[in-house]
Amino acid sequence: MNKRELLDKFARDGEQRLLLARVLDQQARAEQRGLPTHTGFLSPAEQAQSADLLMAAAPGQGILFGGYPEAERKLWAFLPDWLEEETWQTGEDCPVRALQVKTPPGAQLTHRDYLGSLMGLGLTREKIGDILLGEEGAQVLVLGETLPILLSQWEKAGRYPVRLEEIPLSSLTPTPGQIKEIRATVASPRLDAVLAAGFSIPRSRAAELIRAGRVMVNHRPQEKGDKLVEEGDTLTCRGLGKCVLTAIGGTSKRGRIILTLARYI
Repeated sequence: MNKRELLDKFARDGEQRLLLARVLDQQARAEQRGLPTHTGFLSPAEQAQSADLLMAAAPGQGILFGGYPEAERKLWAFLPDWLEEETWQTGEDCPVRALQVKTPPGAQLTHRDYLGSLMGLGLTREKIGDILLGEEGAQVLVLGETLPILLSQWEKAGRYPVRLEEIPLSSLTPTPGQIKEIRATVASPRLDAVLAAGFSIPRSRAAELIRAGRVMVNHRPQEKGDKLVEEGDTLTCRGLGKCVLTAIGGTSKRGRIILTLARYI
């Protein structure tokens, strides 16, 4: 398929079409010029959408990288044959940079405080990766092209002053999110049943959320409640959060399937 056919098949709307077109353009540039190229940072849903596109357009090409293995926001990088991924990640061609942001004691700024101050400087969301909160500030992943702006202009987050220092990616210290383990039984591992169990809501409410387009499975939109969910699948619901089906066990005395889910809180 050519570019237009691919976009017609995979893009759900005009905004997504622009995103996927940019991904294809960067992949084509790397192939034509023999130089590394990259996109901006993408959300998990955007990563899933573009991964489906690349599987059809250029199987095996492109790597997702966000600065550390568990990063949520990642970019696509397209590397020429002569450049190894490990060499790229630690070299000057890697566009992902990290900033240590120090705030006054007791500031207790939120993710929204940091993101708001960054976007207040005119940065778009694709320029900003994960924001890792810490006791004395945060570590922020950004595209390298933004560093001159940040180092010269970023002075406050919320109402507190900030001090900035570029740090190597190897110095990042992500902390795992809080997880609540949930055990439940269902008649079958249908999406509506698993969603209801994972978020402790009535199954009828889960079905409504699915029909409203608010639910994703593995960051892909899903509007059918009878879809069967598999072990390891990630369920996200706009307004409720994220949970993972970590295990499908045996059956209860009543013949119901035993599930174990991890809900992020």
